[in-house]
Amino acid sequence: MSAESRLLRLWYGPAWRTVALWPLEALYRLVTALRRAAYRVGLLRRHEVGSPVVVVGNLTVGGTGKTPVAAWLAAQLRARGLRTAVILRGYGGRHDGAPLRVTHDSDPAVVGDEAVLHARRGADLVFVGRDRVAAARAAAAAGAQVVVCDDGLQHLRLVRQFEIAVIDAARGLGNGHLLPAGPLREPRSRLATVDAVVLADRGASAGATMTWSMPRAVHARLRLGAAVNLQSGARRALDSFRGEALKAVAGIGHPDAFFSALRSAGLTIEARAVPDHAPLDGAAMSWTGVATVLMTEKDAVKCRDFARPAWWYVDLELGIEPASVARELLARVLDATGLAHVSGERLG
Repeated sequence: MSAESRLLRLWYGPAWRTVALWPLEALYRLVTALRRAAYRVGLLRRHEVGSPVVVVGNLTVGGTGKTPVAAWLAAQLRARGLRTAVILRGYGGRHDGAPLRVTHDSDPAVVGDEAVLHARRGADLVFVGRDRVAAARAAAAAGAQVVVCDDGLQHLRLVRQFEIAVIDAARGLGNGHLLPAGPLREPRSRLATVDAVVLADRGASAGATMTWSMPRAVHARLRLGAAVNLQSGARRALDSFRGEALKAVAGIGHPDAFFSALRSAGLTIEARAVPDHAPLDGAAMSWTGVATVLMTEKDAVKCRDFARPAWWYVDLELGIEPASVARELLARVLDATGLAHVSGERLG
């Protein structure tokens, strides 16, 4: 088991297991509070960027479904006729300079896998940069009418008109402690200040979901869709893989969720998790041999140049139900950003 896996087990287990780290947690809590207070009283400056900004982030370290939510929101805004940009830090990429525009054929090793994923999903504009303010300004200068920031809830320099916090409905907030004693980047009280909370249900969390009753909470269902061949683009129903000996790889924040969903679909897999944003190449994937391989779309963008004929990624479909709740969330975003007057296609 990797050090990352061991740490996650601690954070999502009984709180007493991390008692030795509580003094460091207290220091982290103090620094976080002082930093937020400095922005509140004006000692540290917040920056407008020229276009309204919606931040989609999380309170916890690790995967919560944040990127699928950001992609869903960007798609809905585009469907309303708005030129929409997605900005990201570019985790996993080596770019460390001025904001860089990302296209569908950009190198994930340079700009990060999530940025290429957004570009391949059809975002009008995608920019990466360590400085979110500079990235958002670059997007606005390129014609973005609205900017969706994938991650950045804690990036307080960036003025935003709407905040969405995404929580994994099954894992919740872990042991409830801040770093390094728990997975929280900010106290749970931060949820009272965001504009919406999205509870991402991956299918095994029906019971956990019922425990989350808070204002502005929206339930999003993340479900596996069809498999897409990395070479040909052909689509294949997931259940058609039943009875085959399969290998599965996931380099995401919560790889067990992907593997569990495949097994719940009746598939027999040999699973291998790699660290989130880890680079993948032919050598790293040599363990798969000539087997049929299933992976996430986020991993697929790193494998296209050396993909084999039997490699597939599995679509991740996000739905907010009922549809009236999705419409209400989008209406609130449009109202907060001052774009409610823009007419366009119906919400899908």
